[in-house]
Amino acid sequence: MELEQLKGLMAGLSEKEFRARQLYAWMHKRLVNSYEQMTDLPQSLRKRLEEEYPLTVLKACRIQKSGLDGTKKFLFLLPDGELVESVWMRYRHGNSVCISSQVGCRMGCSFCASALDGWKRNLLPSEMLEQVYRITELTGERVSNVVVMGTGEPLDNYENLLSFLRMLTDENGLHISQRNVTVSTCGILPGIYALAEEKLQITLALSLHAATDEKRRQLMPIANRYSIRELMAACQTYSEKTGRRITFEYSLIGGINDSPQDAAALAALAAPLGCHVNLIMVNPIRERSYRQSDRAAAEAFKNKLEKNGINVTIRREMGRDIDGACGQLRHRHMERDTEG
Repeated sequence: MELEQLKGLMAGLSEKEFRARQLYAWMHKRLVNSYEQMTDLPQSLRKRLEEEYPLTVLKACRIQKSGLDGTKKFLFLLPDGELVESVWMRYRHGNSVCISSQVGCRMGCSFCASALDGWKRNLLPSEMLEQVYRITELTGERVSNVVVMGTGEPLDNYENLLSFLRMLTDENGLHISQRNVTVSTCGILPGIYALAEEKLQITLALSLHAATDEKRRQLMPIANRYSIRELMAACQTYSEKTGRRITFEYSLIGGINDSPQDAAALAALAAPLGCHVNLIMVNPIRERSYRQSDRAAAEAFKNKLEKNGINVTIRREMGRDIDGACGQLRHRHMERDTEG
């Protein structure tokens, strides 16, 4: 519940309004995981809340730490027994957490491990927040950046995503700056237009991965519904409404989308929008035949974009030795359970 909803709940329980602020601070600032820890609430209220409004608490059932860069990957058990994964990464500018927005994914992108086990359900705002909160607790370090780019399509869980964003950035909670939050989408047009109207200061990242409709349809089923021309119009609207620069996420797949022609086509899309392009060395998964572009091809692709005036980076590879791709850790865990 957001703060105003908590105020309504407290009024319904014949409690003073300030109890809502106390409760909210315990959950979203002090990050406690039980009512018993909320020592300035009356025992009777704590008992009633425990019985009628159980807290959402995630349990880390597996934690992997990269021997290469210290990245940590968490597999969290949800209250209903489902699993989601999150990643903690340390950068010079601060600690970043990549969270999941759904259990599984129904977008079906052919190079992504998230879709291998299908879609189960949307995550609640509390379940998205808990990934950030428990990682903060388990690492003992502040999270300064949050990326909704793990398993699931955030705009396919729109209302819960909005509630999550409001509470994550609320001054009464962790108060993470909106400018330090990125939401990634494979390109759900109505969601992009709706998000533009919210006028949030978050970064919108479009998972593009191909610069032509024909090639994009080979990689991403969503491309059969929305064309690149329509996507570019939606991105333009988002930039105009929010004043925020769009990021294009582009996974380089050897022999598929990493040619000079692909780079030129991508530059033609990015230039009118002033986009930043984030090149990703695709994480190979054994269930798919795609291979990573070699380093020379990636650098040539980057140079081609830069010569066309595009701001571009090759994303630093994090956690490659610990099932780095979205959905890999959950998929491996489920495989082991099935085999067992």
